[in-house]
Amino acid sequence: MEDDKHSTHNYDEEHSLLLELSEKDPLFDKKKKLLQVVGISPDECVCLKGSDTPATLNSVLDLLLQKARVIYFTEVDLYFAASDVIQSVKFQNPRNELEALQSIMFLIDNSILNSKHLRVDILQDLRNMTLEKINALGNTIKDDTKIVGNFRCERESRLVHWGEGEGVKTKLEIAYVEGAGRGAIAKENLKVGDIALVIPVTVIISEELVHKSDMFPVLEKIEGITSETMLLLWSMKEKHNHESKFKFYFDTLPEVFNTGLSFGVDALLELDGTLLLEEIVQAKEHLRTQYDELFPALYHARPDIFPPDLYTWENFLWACELWYSNSMKVMFPNGRFQTCLVPIAGFLNHSINPHIMQYGKVDSATNCLKFPLSRPCNAGEQCFLSYGKLSSSHLITFYGFSTQADNPYDVIPIDLDLPNIDDYENGNLMSDWTNHMVRGTWLSENHEIFHYGLPSPLLEHFRRAQGSAMQPKNLAIELEILSVLCSTFEDMMQGICDTDDDDSWDVKLASTFKKSQRRIFSSIVTSCKAGSKLYASLMFANASSRRRSSILANHVSEF
Repeated sequence: MEDDKHSTHNYDEEHSLLLELSEKDPLFDKKKKLLQVVGISPDECVCLKGSDTPATLNSVLDLLLQKARVIYFTEVDLYFAASDVIQSVKFQNPRNELEALQSIMFLIDNSILNSKHLRVDILQDLRNMTLEKINALGNTIKDDTKIVGNFRCERESRLVHWGEGEGVKTKLEIAYVEGAGRGAIAKENLKVGDIALVIPVTVIISEELVHKSDMFPVLEKIEGITSETMLLLWSMKEKHNHESKFKFYFDTLPEVFNTGLSFGVDALLELDGTLLLEEIVQAKEHLRTQYDELFPALYHARPDIFPPDLYTWENFLWACELWYSNSMKVMFPNGRFQTCLVPIAGFLNHSINPHIMQYGKVDSATNCLKFPLSRPCNAGEQCFLSYGKLSSSHLITFYGFSTQADNPYDVIPIDLDLPNIDDYENGNLMSDWTNHMVRGTWLSENHEIFHYGLPSPLLEHFRRAQGSAMQPKNLAIELEILSVLCSTFEDMMQGICDTDDDDSWDVKLASTFKKSQRRIFSSIVTSCKAGSKLYASLMFANASSRRRSSILANHVSEF
């Protein structure tokens, strides 16, 4: 959470709360416009008085929540919100809702600390209402945790024991979870704000370790090399160092990371016709180019530091997968962000409905990284982290899994072969978009006429191309638009063919992704056909009405 999004103002007779939409936000203009459409001023304070009733506080919280949702929207959230917004910014997805509610809690807590004139009970009442919403949201999310009892976590236990000797504090235990591999399980009931895990800086693997190594004098002379690449090379060697401080950590790492970067030929063939194939191929080509720029030059020049048997392409790919799938961005007290490995924290699995979202800033007072809960987690449940608002294609490529729940960030970009349109209406919410996309229409709440569960910016672009956006909706044009979309996505769906099942992990994962893509295409085709059927009925009804009117007019004229 960014501190510059929140501020408080104190007055003698009332207390003002301001959720600030930062002008540094790259989506500032779009978010400001969306807020204005629903009647919310981007820079207006919300006032609290000691005499406010529960009903008034509910209204205040609703206003703050609508604004907070928009503040934390991604480009995907904004694009699809335009389809459903009418008079208010509604619930979009649990991830965004939890972020919004957490930002309000942060604002209220700061206000309580800084309040010197107003009875804090009114702020506490507002905080309790916010907490109730967070708990209610958590109750709607069902996380079934089935621990596999015949797997023993001896190496993981040794790592945790080592960490505790270094100052790690944890309310989690490591276990094998059905369908997820290793996971972190709550040892007790954890509520909002509880710290599930504390990691001292001395346990974090960061670039300072490279600076202290014998390879740094060699690497720092390479023009353009990044600290992340240095860490890759360091970890390739440190993995085999039996005297390493981090030996217990490296012992818990798999010999093979099953990410999209390790997909075999059969899995890549399975992905034919998908954007995921292109993403994996481009990523592999980038890594291969990076490796070839470093080797064999490095181990020819300094074989004592870069032994050829350690610095193979296979080991380099392993290190890349390690850092892609396990690293975290950490802000240190000096204000610098670094890409780090955080032992023990790496056992926390990702969810689109996470328990922990705010964990990337080292506490300067304790010099530790803390993992506080954003929603409750009961004893025996798997405690989830958020890796970010990521699509399934990204998760498969760099992490080796896809989410079981519907992912609102699974979108398909649309390359429209339409002429450029320059006559966008100033202030129109739909007019700011030049890049278009679709996702499963089951995620939309608006399946009414002229919407169909499809994104409004996309539909408006088609209407403008037909010259009908600024005019009353033309049924014939609407029918043509739906026909084009239906035909397009039927072709895309047919382009992803079903194949025989395969037992290999990578083909199974590729097949799962293909099925999710087909489901998205199918939902769009279904929505287009439903809209077309509705319009055909309306056009038939209109034609029948005109015929009846004509007959009636002729009948009247005979008299």
